[in-house]
Amino acid sequence: MATPSAGADRPARASELSVSGTGPLDIYIGYDTQERVAYHTLCQSLLDHASRPLRLTPIALHTLRPVHSRSRVATQSTQFSFSRFLTPWLSGYRGWSLFMDCDMLALADIAELFAIADDRYAVMVAKHDYTPRDDIKFLGNTQTIYPKKNWSSVVLFNNAKCTSLTPEYVDRASGLDLHQFKWLHGDEEIGSLPLEWNWLVGEYERNTEAKVVHFTRGGPYFAQYADCDYAEEWRMTFARAFAADQEHADTLKSRSQGERDEDR
Repeated sequence: MATPSAGADRPARASELSVSGTGPLDIYIGYDTQERVAYHTLCQSLLDHASRPLRLTPIALHTLRPVHSRSRVATQSTQFSFSRFLTPWLSGYRGWSLFMDCDMLALADIAELFAIADDRYAVMVAKHDYTPRDDIKFLGNTQTIYPKKNWSSVVLFNNAKCTSLTPEYVDRASGLDLHQFKWLHGDEEIGSLPLEWNWLVGEYERNTEAKVVHFTRGGPYFAQYADCDYAEEWRMTFARAFAADQEHADTLKSRSQGERDEDR
């Protein structure tokens, strides 16, 4: 197991978070300039279903320098491939925080996910066991295959048990050390979330019980994935997010449908 550095000052802004009660839930979302629309639509879907206040924070590279200055590598398909692991540091190593990839859509109340939080674990994830169908995914990115693939795309962090994830460590650790959770003492520190909270669109069959769907192969905002499972739900949410009123939302939805028809 890698031995992370324990240094680095913690950010000044840090509040005690509770997974029960009425306080805000902290959610960090990976932000990629090539998928801006995905980020904003995910935020809308989270708000649509929320029963508690949410504190939504984009993990955007330009806001993290010089704290995080890691160079991009060839196998990195998103700008937040490594910066996601700064979530505990950004949370002041207190309470519970959720990290999500931006290419997702919430179909249920995210407070239900926080309610699963179990203090026995340092992190909780959906433990996928699959081999991706494609060699290439969205925007021509190479589909890398490794154990624990997609475990880190939705992570419920028990921040006080993740102090190994300092900015220094996240900047220098290998991608596999980070994404395979080798910064923990062992896999016994990884709790399980139901797969429905990170349902892989196109890898798994459509599921009416899915609570968060993940467009891991490519989202409906890309022409080649316009008709993937849950695309209609995504477009309806997009229309709400970018509309000033219902009439405008209906116009956006109709325009989206027209563009899809022209692409065929």
